[in-house]
Amino acid sequence: MAPPAGKRVKGVQIYRPFIYGTTARPFNDTDHPRPAHVPADHTHSWQVFVKGVDDVDIFYWLRRVQFKLHESIPNHLRTLDAETIQRENEGRPAAQRQRAFVVDETGWGEFEITIRLYYDARAAEKPQTLYHHLRLHPYGRTELEKQAMGRGGEVLAWAYEEQLFNEPFEDFYKVLTTGARDKGAPATGGKGKGKGKSVAQSSSGESGTAAGGAGEVKERSAMIPLSNRPGQPFSHETEQLELKRLREAGLKVNEMVLAVTKGVKAKEAELAELKRPAAPSSSSISNTNAA
Repeated sequence: MAPPAGKRVKGVQIYRPFIYGTTARPFNDTDHPRPAHVPADHTHSWQVFVKGVDDVDIFYWLRRVQFKLHESIPNHLRTLDAETIQRENEGRPAAQRQRAFVVDETGWGEFEITIRLYYDARAAEKPQTLYHHLRLHPYGRTELEKQAMGRGGEVLAWAYEEQLFNEPFEDFYKVLTTGARDKGAPATGGKGKGKGKSVAQSSSGESGTAAGGAGEVKERSAMIPLSNRPGQPFSHETEQLELKRLREAGLKVNEMVLAVTKGVKAKEAELAELKRPAAPSSSSISNTNAA
């Protein structure tokens, strides 16, 4: 790969949030029957994907994704190109356009999927690898969590991630920092060449929180929604709930440490008492005097 033209933008870090994972659904005789061409021992339909938070475009920085499935699956190495997806989207209504890298399959067993990310050539970044376990059956930390997932009909195993571009090259910096717009609005610039309007960003790449009652995010930005909603489990609300859970867990750990420390000190005092030389008894003193 030829080195990109231009210099790196020193002291700048820009990140882009994205989601990867799997969604699985068991076949049934009511609302999700097994298609005729699917083998009889396949119990679920499932998909593995890489997409933007709130389904925003990620094709301007992520150009190819390779999914390595279980070797028993035909054509188990699937490579999807953003250019091909964008070409297939031409002429489609906006609601029908593909905005993610997605592989749909069916099967009966769980396994680890290797996901390899390839970036825009102007980024000059090496491919990165993620590993994700396909979940077909409800899971959770408690039985209540498992039951709740089972009632939903689908088994979601999604992960939030942030791609960090550290001191990007000038051309790629322009790609990342121009063209931000409301979702559904047409692009005002030409394919990431820096002609679109820019949303001010800090050195971390954060372009602010989503505004408005719905918490809408902008295309080509680092925004995430303000609150959760169906089909969108990652937001500032999720972040605050996770921080709260971590604080509560930290307090509980501190309480446990204090209790253990108190117990250790009590045992040390008990051990010191046992090691102290015993005082001579009165009978032994009397015998000594008589002698």
